[in-house]
Amino acid sequence: MRKTLSAVFAILALSLAPPAAAVGGHDHTPKHGGVVAEVKDFDLELVVTTDRVRLYLRDHGNPVKLDGANAKVTLLAETEKVEVNLTPVGGALEAKGSFKAGKGVKAVAVVSLPGKAPLTARFALK
Repeated sequence: MRKTLSAVFAILALSLAPPAAAVGGHDHTPKHGGVVAEVKDFDLELVVTTDRVRLYLRDHGNPVKLDGANAKVTLLAETEKVEVNLTPVGGALEAKGSFKAGKGVKAVAVVSLPGKAPLTARFALK
């Protein structure tokens, strides 16, 4: 009985433990209202609206300097495929235009950062 009770308390303690991000990992929650994909130690957050595509990059939770960076994002909405090139604007890689946004849209981003191997991430918009 004691072993069973100990096992129950151990399971309960683990289920109440703080998430890994609070214990020493980094936080993967969206900061800009988009969807996040983790690639290596980077978090890529994609935000797609009907007139803009933005991609935010974080390295261990810290914003990445985007000098010399660029990205290519391919948006797939039903049978429509749109490829867009993003360049640094403020703290994100960005492109303006007319885009399908919202649930059901999928995206693939390939990011080039100076001195690093390209990062590729897949997203499913919500």
